[in-house]
Amino acid sequence: MNDSSHVVARLAGAIKRYGRLTALEGVDLQLRRGELLALLGPNGAGKTTAISLLLGLIRADAGMVELFGQDPQQITARRRIGVMLQQAALPPTLRVGELLRLTASYYPAPRALAESAELAGIADLLLRPYARLSGGQQRRVQFALALCGRPELLFLDEPTVGMDIETRQKLWAAIRQLLADGCSVLLTTHYLEEAEALADRVCVMARGRVIHEGTVDALRARVASKRIRCISTLDTDVVAGWPAVGDVHRSNERLHLTTAHAESVVRRLLDADPHLSELEVQRAGLAEAFTELTREAEAASAASRREVA
Repeated sequence: MNDSSHVVARLAGAIKRYGRLTALEGVDLQLRRGELLALLGPNGAGKTTAISLLLGLIRADAGMVELFGQDPQQITARRRIGVMLQQAALPPTLRVGELLRLTASYYPAPRALAESAELAGIADLLLRPYARLSGGQQRRVQFALALCGRPELLFLDEPTVGMDIETRQKLWAAIRQLLADGCSVLLTTHYLEEAEALADRVCVMARGRVIHEGTVDALRARVASKRIRCISTLDTDVVAGWPAVGDVHRSNERLHLTTAHAESVVRRLLDADPHLSELEVQRAGLAEAFTELTREAEAASAASRREVA
């Protein structure tokens, strides 16, 4: 998979400035065929700028930007992608089926309308005017429009915003099917469980730089803390005072806490509460790893600014 022939999108030393603001500062990024790369980061990290470069919507001030080895503004490259952005201005009076037929007509070998509708879960909406759909339904239609051209690369920018849990999981299943068929996906999301469930690799950005890139497991491995859950009557304030114990809270009758020294904390829990039950120990999730990584990056940036000052 490291062969350059498998790379479908690439940023190399990409720099983009808006006046005095540097939105991207020497970003390197590769997306390979058949993988899902989740692009994560706080607001203002540079994710939207990176995507806009790859879509050919803006030009880099320096560095290289490639889409299928070509300039992203080349029509031959753009016909091989599908795009679902956070905002979409679609003709409100057109019916969903009409929107799908119109969009599919721009591609050389589109999916059949029924196939696109089935994948996106909108078969029951084809006769409905777009403007009369709920926000979640409109997002599903936008997903159908993104995949109807049978893209080799799909850009999904916060795709499940406004969707309920059941609909979100159906969209995840559709994304997995597209990946199994060889499609590549670049995903941005604020739902970290979404990245954890779908991503082959994650790329974390902060202040216009890539601060981590690798598998979900590799990112989680950077965090030493573990999560402990159990049913216990122990007082949360008491447990919070123990050495090496981080966040502590109670949800219903369950005690939840984090610690970098799970073994010793578990022993103390068992000693302190002989009636403790349903004990679970889990390694840190993507959310904890992401939070710690971005906090470190922000602290390093603040220290650098102080040195300059």
